[in-house]
Amino acid sequence: MILVSACLCGLNCKYDGRNNEHPFFAEMLDRGDVITVCPEVLGGLPIPRKPAEIIQGTGSDVLAGTAQVIAHDGEDLTKFFVKGAQRSLELAQEHQVDLVILKSNSPSCGVGKIYDGTFTHQIREGHGVTAALLKENGLSVVSDLEYLKERGQE
Repeated sequence: MILVSACLCGLNCKYDGRNNEHPFFAEMLDRGDVITVCPEVLGGLPIPRKPAEIIQGTGSDVLAGTAQVIAHDGEDLTKFFVKGAQRSLELAQEHQVDLVILKSNSPSCGVGKIYDGTFTHQIREGHGVTAALLKENGLSVVSDLEYLKERGQE
């Protein structure tokens, strides 16, 4: 089974209430080939919600307690992101997922690259909170962009 970020499949769960639908992933969902996850919603955040970024670190640092996920207005949302990552891991284990495809750059789902915490759309190396936790637990995790590129679907 494959676990995919819900926004990629067309579910309106992004912070702004919209989605990041790509027809390739929407078709996978329609065929029943994937299960979807939105870690931020699983963690208890509403739709829509405040934009947030990891400040002074990466998802691994958040999990270690040395960095925080902060909303644009300064509110600390770390506990919601950690809870969502934990719930995502539980779902992946429950469904015996062998591949996880997550939305690039997200503070939850970013794989290899995330926004840098300045809310200026700048990117830095690192994983989001959920991507880091899933990888730490031995799951195969790739970004949507990497997955699509490998299949010539950019």
